[in-house]
Amino acid sequence: MLTTLSLRDFVIVESLNLDVRRGFTVLTGETGAGKSILIDALQLILGGRADASVVREGAERTHIVAEFQPSSEAKAWLATNELQMDEESLLIRRTVDTKGRSRAWVNGVAVTATQLRELGETLIDVHGQHAHQSLLKPAYQLQLLDDHAGTSAERLAVREAFLAWQTAHKAFEDATANADAIAEKSERLTWMIEDLETLSPKAGEWEQLNADHRRLSHGVAIADGLNQIVNLLTDDPESVSSMLSSVHAKLTSLSRYDEKLAQLVDTLSSGMDLIDETARDASRYLDRSDLDGERFAEVDRRVSHYYELARKFRTDPESLHSLLENSRQQLKALTSAKDVEALKKAEANARQRYDQVAAQLSNVRRKGALALADAVTEQMQRLSMKGARLEIALVSQSPSVNGSEHCEFLIAGHAGVQTRPLIKVASGGELARISLAIAVITAAAMPVPTLIFDEVDSGIGGATAEVVGQLLHRLGVTRQVLCVTHLPQVAACGDNHWRVEKHFTGETTQSQLRVLNDVERIEEIARMLAGVSISDNTRAVAQEMLITGHKEMTED
Repeated sequence: MLTTLSLRDFVIVESLNLDVRRGFTVLTGETGAGKSILIDALQLILGGRADASVVREGAERTHIVAEFQPSSEAKAWLATNELQMDEESLLIRRTVDTKGRSRAWVNGVAVTATQLRELGETLIDVHGQHAHQSLLKPAYQLQLLDDHAGTSAERLAVREAFLAWQTAHKAFEDATANADAIAEKSERLTWMIEDLETLSPKAGEWEQLNADHRRLSHGVAIADGLNQIVNLLTDDPESVSSMLSSVHAKLTSLSRYDEKLAQLVDTLSSGMDLIDETARDASRYLDRSDLDGERFAEVDRRVSHYYELARKFRTDPESLHSLLENSRQQLKALTSAKDVEALKKAEANARQRYDQVAAQLSNVRRKGALALADAVTEQMQRLSMKGARLEIALVSQSPSVNGSEHCEFLIAGHAGVQTRPLIKVASGGELARISLAIAVITAAAMPVPTLIFDEVDSGIGGATAEVVGQLLHRLGVTRQVLCVTHLPQVAACGDNHWRVEKHFTGETTQSQLRVLNDVERIEEIARMLAGVSISDNTRAVAQEMLITGHKEMTED
């Protein structure tokens, strides 16, 4: 559930801080006052497309901050994405600058717009003011049916099966159409693999070879140098070790006369130990090292072989191992591709799998279509469409990633008449009411805690508008519902009431939002009823609407 929303420098809003309550909240105001700005801000913070136009003129960037009580689905998403999680709150912040650059954070951790969209789907569901127009599109009808029927698992299975079938089909077609090309490529790969296997390059070997080559190529210099060092340190009569021994003996003798010199003796002893240890390590290195000519010749031949094959295949020496492995995989794939009968059988099996999962999806859709049609038909009776009914037909089509049928909404406007396609018979007002009925039904079935309706009641008035308000209020009993509306009948049903106002200050325009008290609600609903000239009678009607609306809802 949304608990707070803060905007700064968003479109025509300089600053706005909102505490959002439970229940059914209505948002009203004059046309053009900026009611939809609030919806736009929420859609932006939940992953909507960002551009520089959202930044208020004269500002450097816009800031949007929203706090939610996370749903169980949101908590699961946070855990999956390894984001910091607070059991009580979820904080989302997003900024957009004048160049259109956007940044977003969830609980203080930077996230992408894609991640915001995924998280947003668990928090808020927005029903836009033009949804009734989308209702005429077959793709949108199918989406509504699938969402209501809960076909996500079946749709995923169909999608995966369809893609697997298409891959198998293409492999079979390629094998039959490109047999000569496959044979030629196989021969070329075989030759390349044979050449590379003479070297048998290993992962990481090139770097080690270079290190060994560098060391062995300077083997004589290393051996001579280390021998000189050992002599200078310990072996020569006048070595460092001999001279330090003399100094040590002299210093030890002097320490008999002054105890303070004993510390110098200890320091010198440590230095002598280090010199002896260095000489011993150098000697051991000489004893164990492979600074011989045979080893160098072996390494040199292998380095030369690497360079030879790298030039031949026009690649880097360190890439020869990957080239060999990739070539082996390609040859294996081509060898399989030459087995036309096996590929034909694989395609048939993939098609059979697709048909099975598509049939399962169709069964779920048929059950969902009956349930959705009945529920919408029931709501249509309440929305002044007595005798009207909705049917949802599933029409077979060529197999696709979406299944083996498409969806068609059919409507009968009156009792006793045949249903016809929605696009051919429904008026604008009927479309609006059907769309609203579908929105209420689908919203009630979804786990999202916050529902937003952006002028979905357009084209509706009179007694129907009152029913709409009651429907939305019922949703607000179990959900947080926000509704942008121009209808006083809907506004009167709200548990909370916000008014958006536009102010002109000099050359700038600003939009502000106020939470209305009971007296202000009466005035606002009266304005929605009468317009500019508000009489006492209009105020009395507005007050009666509020009293009646709340009484009916209490009785429900």
